[in-house]
Amino acid sequence: MIKQNRTVIEEKNQIYLLDDDESVRKALKRLLGAYGFPVAAFTSADEFLDLVPHDATGCLILDIHMPGMNGFQLQEALAAAGSRLPIIFITADKDITIKEHALQAGVVGLLQKPFNDQALIDLIHKALEKHEQKK
Repeated sequence: MIKQNRTVIEEKNQIYLLDDDESVRKALKRLLGAYGFPVAAFTSADEFLDLVPHDATGCLILDIHMPGMNGFQLQEALAAAGSRLPIIFITADKDITIKEHALQAGVVGLLQKPFNDQALIDLIHKALEKHEQKK
């Protein structure tokens, strides 16, 4: 993650990873790095909002359940700010209504932990293609 004036400088195909669980962040950062994605990882929605501009490009991988602002609240805040950053939700929650709610919110997809690495990579490619088409 490169910071300049409290803002993350984006690279092509930038992945923003937001999960309060350090082990999940480290594992996903390694996995995505192995696929060549630049990854900026965050521990909270507030940290993400402080460092990433609302017009950022790339893809946000976002945990739903976090202390403070949860994933749905952050998604709503980003949408209200005019962000077009595609979102992939991740969660350990097995409640099926969460998936319905996430898809209604307009996210690219939702993966339940633990999930298949290739499923995540496929969703990231879908998100980046979707974002590129909206430009």
